[in-house]
Amino acid sequence: MNNNDDLYFIPLGGSGEIGMNLNMYAWKGALMMVDCGITFERAPGGETTILMPDPTWAVRRREKLAGLVLTHAHEDHIGAVAALWPRLRCPVIATPFTAAVLNAKFSKAGIQSAVPMKIVPAGGRTTVGPFKLRFINITHSTAESQCVVIETDHGRILHTGDWKLDPAPLVGPKTDTAALKALGQDGVIAAVSDSTNATKSGRSGSERDVREHLQSLVANRPGRVIVACFASNIARIQTMCEVARATDRHPVLLGRSLHRMTRAARATGYLSDGYGFVPIEHAGYLPREKILLICTGTQGEPLAAMSRLATDSHRHVMLDPGDVAVFSSKIIPGNELPIAWLHKRLGELGVDVISEKQDERIHVSGHPCQDELRDMYTWTNPRLVVPVHGTPRHMAAHAALSREMGIPALEVTNGAVVRLAPGEPAIIDQVQAGRVRRPDVEKNEHLIGLDLDAILDQSA
Repeated sequence: MNNNDDLYFIPLGGSGEIGMNLNMYAWKGALMMVDCGITFERAPGGETTILMPDPTWAVRRREKLAGLVLTHAHEDHIGAVAALWPRLRCPVIATPFTAAVLNAKFSKAGIQSAVPMKIVPAGGRTTVGPFKLRFINITHSTAESQCVVIETDHGRILHTGDWKLDPAPLVGPKTDTAALKALGQDGVIAAVSDSTNATKSGRSGSERDVREHLQSLVANRPGRVIVACFASNIARIQTMCEVARATDRHPVLLGRSLHRMTRAARATGYLSDGYGFVPIEHAGYLPREKILLICTGTQGEPLAAMSRLATDSHRHVMLDPGDVAVFSSKIIPGNELPIAWLHKRLGELGVDVISEKQDERIHVSGHPCQDELRDMYTWTNPRLVVPVHGTPRHMAAHAALSREMGIPALEVTNGAVVRLAPGEPAIIDQVQAGRVRRPDVEKNEHLIGLDLDAILDQSA
């Protein structure tokens, strides 16, 4: 990186793994960071450790760091920001919903007044040092996910963030396909893109289909209905509110992360104030058939709401035979044992359990399968694809698909220094990269808000 006029890409997290995303761009003597997230590691005994990318390389060049750009509000993209910002001390750029989620974290960390936050509307434009940025709306499993178009003298880079192509996302804008197609006409020197579902054929599915199926599933149930989902999936939360309305039930939120996410969604207009969530302390006074509980704990986390219900340890709600528990989520490989234990406990209470094993229509992924990747590259026509956000297996499948389309692909690992331009793109060096424990996590704060939908099978 001796020539300041050259354009470089340096992944420090999220390449060769799913989660803990942190990417750097360097040009004209300036650095720009895109995303700064966490991942988790579960020990054989079940204890979970929250991890974040080693920021040493970026911190040592802090005087060159022009800003941190955030693509969306999932923990594997923003979860390390509050912990690392005191070492980075740079402006933070985000859309309104992501900023609302992040400001709650800053407030908890006591740094909200210190962080220079720049809020850019979804689909808006801004600058970070010499980099000119344009956001493009793209669908995902949370609100306001953005592709970031990075304009330089060498050409444009498309940094996709996490995405899918959902024709009916229910919450937030649809994918701006016109902008993506126009981008392809203008020219893209590289697409740095999500690999999470690159091993899967077809398409990821639509939130609209999940809503329709969940409504038919809940209709005419005689007891309580409990739905566990990821707190960051605002469309799924809205779906359960609409299902409650259609089936004459009252929605009740169980779980701190659900309350935090719904506050951010209401503040930014993505969730109506008219749904009328019933406070949990009042839920016990309502008839069972009038209640729809929306709760955390899809993966059997011992302190989450669903586990407390299953162990009869919740202060306000006790389950009864004839109630039904719907896990509107993916069973994450590695979590089979705690999930099986949770399902068993619920069954012992006489609760009917429905998961993706019984009914795969109760959940859809937030990441692109192969047909969606093909659409993206047909529209944007990149000269190069750089797979990120995936294990080596996912990234290799992504690279193979790209090459089948006649587009060169460059497979990278964390710490790789990629010269994108001028000349032939190539890995020219390696810098320090790794994992460090996140220092600000309370002992009992297990995976709160983490986008577990992004953690797929990492085995061969």
